Amino acid sequence: MEKFIRPDQYHFIQSCAHHLYKNNLISKDAAVTNALKEMTHEKVLEAFQSLTLPQKQIIDQIKNVQDETDAILYFSRIKQYVNPLADITEETIQLLFPKTKKLTIPDLNKLEWTELSYIGWNDYGTAKKFIVTTIDDRLVGLSGHFSSSVKHGICSICHEQGNVGLLTSVVSRQTNGEMVSRGNYICVDSQTCNKNLKSRDHLENFMKRMKS
Repeated sequence: MEKFIRPDQYHFIQSCAHHLYKNNLISKDAAVTNALKEMTHEKVLEAFQSLTLPQKQIIDQIKNVQDETDAILYFSRIKQYVNPLADITEETIQLLFPKTKKLTIPDLNKLEWTELSYIGWNDYGTAKKFIVTTIDDRLVGLSGHFSSSVKHGICSICHEQGNVGLLTSVVSRQTNGEMVSRGNYICVDSQTCNKNLKSRDHLENFMKRMKS
């Protein structure tokens, strides 16, 4: 079977399953537990535009999650169907940032690609942050000044609370060529941000907003 689950969908399923088994630890009411199980199942199905019958049968197994052990087994089953981020190499990254001299690139071999909706890294030497992802099957890159001042707030990418810093990017307006500065607070740790990201729409909207 082809891989059909995006990383953000995988993290969304994880979140739903965690909520499901934690409720089982608290609630002793079978009716409440069954109702939550059905609601959780429907929420997960709604995260997909369409599913074949075999794919739906795999997703349906979330209804069998009763405890943490069940959840871990379920995650291991569905992870083999996660479609990783597009093949990204150091060469393709360098092409995305042609104006950056001595571009620092993380060790791509150490990344868990099935966990990532984007790759992001901080270059503390130049006080910059870099983000690479795909939009409409095309690789796109974003870079900007990243504030060293960290605060607790809501990330503009994953929409979860955590340690965030201000990313500022300068873009040129197509109408008059005027340079415009745009800033948003995002997670300092991009790996944590990826795990918190449960809807790719948030990521794509952020990238388009920062680059448009």
